[in-house]
Amino acid sequence: MDVEVFIPCCIDQFTPQTGENLILLLERLGHKIIYNSEQTCCGRLLYDNGNWSEAKEIGEKFINNFGIRNYIVGCSTSCIGFVKNNMGKLFHNTSNHNLYKHINEKIVDITEFLVDITQTLGVGAYFPHKVSIHHNCHSLNEYNLVEETKLLLQNVKGLEIVSHNTNNFCCGYGGMFTLFNEPVSMALAQKKVEQALSEGAEYIVSTDQSCLLHMQSYIDLNKINIKTIHIVDLLSQKEN
Repeated sequence: MDVEVFIPCCIDQFTPQTGENLILLLERLGHKIIYNSEQTCCGRLLYDNGNWSEAKEIGEKFINNFGIRNYIVGCSTSCIGFVKNNMGKLFHNTSNHNLYKHINEKIVDITEFLVDITQTLGVGAYFPHKVSIHHNCHSLNEYNLVEETKLLLQNVKGLEIVSHNTNNFCCGYGGMFTLFNEPVSMALAQKKVEQALSEGAEYIVSTDQSCLLHMQSYIDLNKINIKTIHIVDLLSQKEN
């Protein structure tokens, strides 16, 4: 299948290997990749902070960076959740409304693409570790992608999911929230990390890199023996 790839700016700037792993994973599964290097931000941060005119300008570039026929596969439930559920408000009664509708129908997170579209549960991954799943707020409340993550992880050889049903709470990132409310933000990160540790997890896995970076910063600051990993990087692991 021809697949266009969306690499969120957070991953492009901080963990580009995750973007490379997304492409390698899709290629390993037989898909032909189309990548437009001119793509940039989806505009979520601006939108969430009320800067709608700037968000619209970036949004116009975003929807013009992709085609309307192929699936657009990304690796951020936060960004894609915004595109699917809120970006359209910027284009109501504008000439870009129909183009946005096409993008909305085609853009999906990698977990949705694998489980719901191509029905690919086993990707040949090997990860012999205990993991705690962090379902970020947007995947829970905006995108409703939970079972897809579990199904993919359950089909990874050697992996053990140790998450309990009590750990589905915010990690404290929340965009600008982490800057304007740092004490609360870090307290939530602490709670999330301590929950994963109490479960015996070696890794915290998520579909959203910004959450993982936030928790990893707390882990590094306090020299805690646990790691974070994006689900794309995990699914890219193979047995030697």
